Amino acid sequence: MIRYTAPMLKFGEKGEKTGWIYIVLPHDLAEELLPGNKKAFRVKGKLDSLAIKQVAVMPMGDGTFILPVNADMRKALAKNKGAMLEAQLSVDDSPVLPSGDVMECLELEPKALEFFRSLTPSHQNYFSKWVESAKTPETKARRISNMINALLKKQGYPEMSRALKAEKNR
Repeated sequence: MIRYTAPMLKFGEKGEKTGWIYIVLPHDLAEELLPGNKKAFRVKGKLDSLAIKQVAVMPMGDGTFILPVNADMRKALAKNKGAMLEAQLSVDDSPVLPSGDVMECLELEPKALEFFRSLTPSHQNYFSKWVESAKTPETKARRISNMINALLKKQGYPEMSRALKAEKNR
């Protein structure tokens, strides 16, 4: 396990990462966790007192990694851009399993399921977490429908998100 303090930063214009809030995992600490690794991997541990698991850290190409701090995490932490976070992290090797509701609906649409299975585990997890974070049954049903439609169009989570945002802004 590694421990360090990092500021919460925010991307400006950075492609699909535009507007993301994140902390940096410095190269030397990433090497302690997974020596020689240059690919995304998952971590577990704590950000301040917030327990986290199966959170992806992504390489930035210069040896550093970023750990996105999503809206739910920021709300639980009561912190935002500029705040300092105490991170305690270790590698999380536990399998990423989509929710039962997501899998049940995908099994009814074999072509969507086939494309879903072609996605990386982290991209499968984006869909699953998005569906499961719905606060009402109606929102969950709408998200499942949007997910299935996107997968049938061979869209991953980022493409679906951009398409939904564009549709909403019309």
